[in-house]
Amino acid sequence: MKNILRKSLTLFSVLMLLLLAACSGENTASEGGTTEADGTINAKIGVVSYLTGAGAAYGEAITQGLKLAQSEINEKGEVNIELVIEDSAGEAEQALSAAQKLMSNDDILAIIGPTLSTEFFAVAPEADLNGITIMGTSTTAEGIPEIGDYVFRNAIPEALAIPTAMEKAVERTGAKKVALIYGNDDVLTQSGFDTMKKTAEEMGLEILTIETFQKGQSDYNAQLTKIKNSNPDLILASALYNEGAVIMDQARKMGIEVPFVGGNGFNSPQVIEIAGAAANGLIVATPWFGESEETKVVEFNKKYEAEYGKLPDQFAAQAYDALYIYADALKRAGDVDRELFHEALAETTDFEGLLGNFSFDEIGDVVMDVKVVEIKDGKFVEFK
Repeated sequence: MKNILRKSLTLFSVLMLLLLAACSGENTASEGGTTEADGTINAKIGVVSYLTGAGAAYGEAITQGLKLAQSEINEKGEVNIELVIEDSAGEAEQALSAAQKLMSNDDILAIIGPTLSTEFFAVAPEADLNGITIMGTSTTAEGIPEIGDYVFRNAIPEALAIPTAMEKAVERTGAKKVALIYGNDDVLTQSGFDTMKKTAEEMGLEILTIETFQKGQSDYNAQLTKIKNSNPDLILASALYNEGAVIMDQARKMGIEVPFVGGNGFNSPQVIEIAGAAANGLIVATPWFGESEETKVVEFNKKYEAEYGKLPDQFAAQAYDALYIYADALKRAGDVDRELFHEALAETTDFEGLLGNFSFDEIGDVVMDVKVVEIKDGKFVEFK
């Protein structure tokens, strides 16, 4: 009799719990968030960003781009995204620690970041191992998507951007001789150099000298003296904006007037702020041209400037698009299940974003067009 009574009470309790859940107006998803009765999908997205340290302008732009997209997406009502942001300080070890904190939280559906390729190579393998989707918005080094099935990026890789910029620069200047300078202690700048050297060789350009530097270096006199004495037609520089701007400033003061072709790390308004007029002559390829008269670009510029008091750069634009790409995948997945989300994201094709028509290829890399821009009279303009 006691067993029968106990079973009856247990069954009654279960039924009551199910009834309460049904009346609550919210269905708990398997992981990473909830789905409301009206169909609104609530999801938490982890972000690992470079917010403190020498290159914090990268992380600041990325985070601001994400937050602007978040407010717009949430206002539309189909998807409600909460961003859980952690600082990496530009260090691989701290990036990994921040990412592990996010990964251990079952409420986190997916991750965006870290900012630098060096950080990303430390974090992405563990995300892939744990079956958590991760996307880089600024990671352009070779080998990023190849890390694993759960690894994506919407940043234009150096292997696409640099050759495009070099070809345009050579076409206009008729350059035949080049000098190379790159940071040899960072994955991004090393990857950029590898692409520059390979492209120069394929184009039949004579490489006069190859110079290296390290992060945080302030004096480039020795390297630039060798470059000046070699008399190149172009300088190929794979650098982050901090060092890149100083290199250009010191080069111009030494009387080096030839154009610079840079990689993605060089593509920031910070170069102009730091180097001033010395930044003129920098040529880069980018998916983002902030001076475009396209309606969507003009509107984004207005919203961003109204919110943050300055115009956006490539990194803000790419992060903005990245969250919209995530939101689109969430809607197509129809739930906040990590695996359903991963599958939907991988199928992203012809997504019309701020930066243009976007797709992922079979390994999770970018498929889209790039533009070539240069700094002229203190601002980025379309390269013609």
